[in-house]
Amino acid sequence: MPANGAAVSGGNGRLVPSGLIVGVDEAGRGPLAGPVVAAAVVLGQQPPQGLADSKALSAARRARLEPAIRETCHWALGIAEVEEIDRLNIFAATMLAMTRAVAAVAAKVGEGKIEMVLVDGNLTPARRCADWVWPARAIVKGDATEPCISAASILAKEHRDRLMRAAAGQFPHYGWERNAGYGTAEHLAALRQHGATAFHRRSFAPVAQLEQIDR
Repeated sequence: MPANGAAVSGGNGRLVPSGLIVGVDEAGRGPLAGPVVAAAVVLGQQPPQGLADSKALSAARRARLEPAIRETCHWALGIAEVEEIDRLNIFAATMLAMTRAVAAVAAKVGEGKIEMVLVDGNLTPARRCADWVWPARAIVKGDATEPCISAASILAKEHRDRLMRAAAGQFPHYGWERNAGYGTAEHLAALRQHGATAFHRRSFAPVAQLEQIDR
C-alpha cells in the first residue's frame, strides 16, 4: 500500500461515458488509532443490489458486497496516515483522503467526465483542500440514500477494517481486530497498561492525556 496517497483503484474496464457522478465516504474519523480511509465510487451499469450504509449492514453482507462493487464499478481509495492526522487534524486529514480517492478515480475515468461528486456529511473538500478541483455537494446521511455513497462507505470500511486487523497482529494488546481502533473500554484499558504505539493518534485526547500523565 503506497504511503500518503491513493491505496488502490480499479474499474470494470468498459468505456466510460461523460457526466459521471462520484460517491465519496470515509471510515475512521473517530478512532484513537490507525489511518482515515476514503473511497470514491462511480457506479457501473449494473451495480450490486442491496447497497446501503455500511454501518447498517452485517459484516457478512459487507463482505459479499465489497468484491461485487470492485468488479462492477470504477473505484479508488485514499488514505491519510496517522502522522498526517496528528499534523493536520482529523478534519483536514479526512478532506485530504477524500481528495486523494477522487483524484485516483478521476485519473481512471478521465478528469473531464466527472459532473458531480456527492460527499457523505455536511461539508466537502471544496475550498478546504488545495487539490480539490471537482464540483461537489454534501449530503447528510447520504450513505443511506445515495447508492454511490453507500458503495463508497462499504469499500472504505472494509479496507480500513483489514488494515486494523493487520495492525492488531503487530500490536496485539489493544483489540483492534474487534474495535477497529475506537476507544472501547478494552482499548482504553490496554492504553493505560501498555501505553501508546506508533499507530495511535497522539492528537486525540485520550492518547494525549495518557502521555501527559506518563511524563
